[in-house]
Amino acid sequence: MTGRSGLAQWDIVSGVGFTALLVAAGRAVQTSDPAGLVNDPFAALFVDRARTSPPLPTRPGEPWPTAADDEAVAARTDAFWALMSRFQGVRSRFFDAALTGAAERGAGQVVLLAAGLDARAFRLDWPEGAVIYEIDQPRVLEFKDEVLAEHGAEPRCTRRTVPVDLRDDWAGALRAAGFDPARPTAWLAEGLLTFLPAAAEEELLTTVEGLSAPGSALAVEYFARAYSAMVEGAVLPEFAKPFGVDMSALTDPDHRADPAQRLASTGWRVTSRAAEEVARSYGRPLPTAALGLPFDTALITAELPH
Repeated sequence: MTGRSGLAQWDIVSGVGFTALLVAAGRAVQTSDPAGLVNDPFAALFVDRARTSPPLPTRPGEPWPTAADDEAVAARTDAFWALMSRFQGVRSRFFDAALTGAAERGAGQVVLLAAGLDARAFRLDWPEGAVIYEIDQPRVLEFKDEVLAEHGAEPRCTRRTVPVDLRDDWAGALRAAGFDPARPTAWLAEGLLTFLPAAAEEELLTTVEGLSAPGSALAVEYFARAYSAMVEGAVLPEFAKPFGVDMSALTDPDHRADPAQRLASTGWRVTSRAAEEVARSYGRPLPTAALGLPFDTALITAELPH
């Protein structure tokens, strides 16, 4: 399907939209785990409502469905899911703290780029006056709003959805929704950059910088070679095959610079931490050994000084 701009569109069970559902499934696993790192009561609701066939696992220990009767494939995809569901907890907890901390320090606008099924407006405590803008494909946001409305969910802040493709004039749509570039903003690009070509990533970061007043903050992750290693190791091509999705085709192989270096060069005060180190600091190390592939992923926060 294409939108008015001629760009390909997707819903929550196709293309890049499916990755949002995977993130929700990972958060659901974490939420139902007594030792989980995040509490997202909406995650399982999104997964249940999507009615995928086969069903996505949402609880600890549930096996990942495989498309082939192959023990080696099953072991590999189970190991990948164990890693990714734990990583969702680590990443979510890290970014939760980064965004609420920035808001408490005065970044009263929060912009979720490619928001997907992010329920932070509903599950986190926000300071008075905080406004969250959620940017994503129209059909993704429609699905999300339907599920939230069905369960009577109420946001804990002012929430404004911005149904626009990030390949369109999303900055104009964001301004039209009430965004004020003169005010400090907390930006989040979670699970986004690896799906963008290098030129599109540069354009996105340049646009964010142009809309960021002093005192703004940005949180992103950098997968470095993590995804390419999983493609080469045949993990990603097999992983979502039961759902008719080729995860390896969704990621972009273009070489791109570490966004931490890119942001530091333009005046941001940057902190970059290895995801494995963050996980250990939470007492929940990432189970990378069973996968046998590198997971050199960084969680990055940046602040624009006053």
